[in-house]
Amino acid sequence: MSEYTGNVQVGGPPDTRMLPDLEITKLAVGDMDNNAYLLRCPTTGDGVLVDAANEAGRLLDLVGTTPLKTIVTTHQHADHWQALAEVVAQTDAQTVAHPLDAAALPVTVDDVVEGGGTVTVGDVSLEVVHLRGHTPGSIALLHRSADGSTHLLTGDSLFPGGPGKTWAPADFTSLMDDLESRVFGVLPDDTWVYPGHGADTTLGAERSSLPEWRARGW
Repeated sequence: MSEYTGNVQVGGPPDTRMLPDLEITKLAVGDMDNNAYLLRCPTTGDGVLVDAANEAGRLLDLVGTTPLKTIVTTHQHADHWQALAEVVAQTDAQTVAHPLDAAALPVTVDDVVEGGGTVTVGDVSLEVVHLRGHTPGSIALLHRSADGSTHLLTGDSLFPGGPGKTWAPADFTSLMDDLESRVFGVLPDDTWVYPGHGADTTLGAERSSLPEWRARGW
């Protein structure tokens, strides 16, 4: 792996992780410090943008000459799609979201994906993980790299220090259940987590806190 940290600031440069079969570039945008991720297949050169959150011009600069095939929106909250319509108009990329959140987006969603489905980046297939609670249709994208490492883009469902915000006890329970069964229960500690805002983390750094999160209720 390259010397990637994931520590990016709004207005600052992106940070790129070079894996054998995927390049992951992180950029912070907008007044809510959203993270957008450009995933690029080094074999084909094709790209996927995860969350066209804001600052369309900076996102288009990030994409550059990469053939942008797809834009994935991790969930329906507006801070994650402020630049979506403009980037789609400039690139003709196909849009992807979960069916439970798709109707809230400002563009027609071309491809709805369920948990267990896939999103393709050139020669690479990313696994879709449905995490219910922050929104009904929140999804994460899982990459199992050729070098044995595991990478999870979690949107607003998992951050350093806890799960994403929920607005009802039942939603919190749902999100925790899904995180424990679909993420922590099946993925190794060295899985790198790329969240929708702020710094990255790993599952190992967070695993011991699961009982504390349950107890505090957020």
